[in-house]
Amino acid sequence: MRNPLQNAAAGTTLKSPGDTPGSAGDAPGSTGRAAASLAELVTYRTVSRRTVSFRAEGSSRAEAGVETDQFEAFIAALPRLYPAVHAGLELERVNGHALLYRWPGTAPAAGQRASVLMAHYDVVPAADPGEWTQAPFSGHNDGTFLWGRGTLDDKGQLVAILEAAESLLRSGYAPAHDLYFSFGNNEETAGHSAAAAADLLAGRGVTPWLVLDEGGAVAGGAFPGVSRPAAVVGVAEKGILDVELLTRDPGGHASTPPRMGATARLARALTRIERSPFPQSLPEVTAEMLRRFGPHTPPPLRAVFANVGLLRAPITWLFGRLGNETNAMTRTTVAITTLEGSSAANVLAATAKANANIRVAVGETVEGTVAQLRKIIRDPKVELRVVEGNDPSPVSPSSGAQWELLADCIGQVFPEAIITPYIMMGGTDSRRFTGICGTVYRFAPFFMDARARGSIHAVDEKISLETLDQGVRFYETLMREL
Repeated sequence: MRNPLQNAAAGTTLKSPGDTPGSAGDAPGSTGRAAASLAELVTYRTVSRRTVSFRAEGSSRAEAGVETDQFEAFIAALPRLYPAVHAGLELERVNGHALLYRWPGTAPAAGQRASVLMAHYDVVPAADPGEWTQAPFSGHNDGTFLWGRGTLDDKGQLVAILEAAESLLRSGYAPAHDLYFSFGNNEETAGHSAAAAADLLAGRGVTPWLVLDEGGAVAGGAFPGVSRPAAVVGVAEKGILDVELLTRDPGGHASTPPRMGATARLARALTRIERSPFPQSLPEVTAEMLRRFGPHTPPPLRAVFANVGLLRAPITWLFGRLGNETNAMTRTTVAITTLEGSSAANVLAATAKANANIRVAVGETVEGTVAQLRKIIRDPKVELRVVEGNDPSPVSPSSGAQWELLADCIGQVFPEAIITPYIMMGGTDSRRFTGICGTVYRFAPFFMDARARGSIHAVDEKISLETLDQGVRFYETLMREL
């Protein structure tokens, strides 16, 4: 089937690239093809940066420092890598470089039970490339792992989706219900493109039956006392809030420093934040996760988790001390990510700034979090400015048809995994879809041990070829059921 491609941002009509899908015999097996495609796509430096500027006409948003040609090259490679997808699906470019595919369903009123599968292809910068075992944009395949920025976050998931669709199309499969693929280009910054895609669907009356984005994974060694891998499916995510802390001082020569100058006042505020963490609580989603882990833990923990309701207070206290991941499950967290003072070694800072990146716990709000931060700092001379923020997402159900479908597909590909809901510590593009869908989930169908999880946004990010294949099989299984 040949479809026109509508550019939603520019209002222009494009022709479908590729007339007919290639035959299955013309390509290597799906595993090799997925690895080869991902290896190429990693080489495109689709880095998102937070600094933004606005074009002169004020009609659109341009990201400063972004290599636009790399985003265009990435998009241009997809029809060559996935000809059946681009011959059989409709495609729109949203907000410049985001991609929205529609795979029309065959059933009557196919759009009434549409689903959206999501990923993003922008990546964070690769700092200290000399520290990497393989160059961060090399896409190096050593026969066991494929290396590079974006392999796990999140080009690997995009490739798994497209590879599954390509294989199904070549076999003659067509879904009963409309299926959308929404691929963002600025998830690592603000997610405005995902918001535009959600608005686009809302304007057309599309209310998805299911939305699935990145987020949880099949995690090994993720929870103390649990030896089996855990397939953690995000049913909600914390809010994300950036607050600028600013102090002022007359400045002057560094040889005559005042007491409590701009930098000292800022340092005191940061120390108070570090010493006064936000209050703890145990959300019901986390309590349910513990109940599901319980039967798979040693006897002492098994008894504790079976009685979460009675032991909620001591469990919450314990979580705050088991490690960073468990601590973050129980409270709003604050991380000081950037600092700025004087521009010269012998000049007093007239202003000092810090950015507090805050992950707002489910049940809390941005407004309440800022108020609590003011109480912790206890200094009216420290100015607080909300740079950007959003409240935590609504909580999707961990039961019902959509949840059971996901759990069944996960179980088919990862039979050893304990399937459980959890609250995402980070943010995803899917939060932009909660206004049009009540069942939004966050799960990457990849096995990730502690080292793999630690490589995301860090050095030596890589994906095993085996788990990439599992991701493809998961999406093939899911697409057949949607």
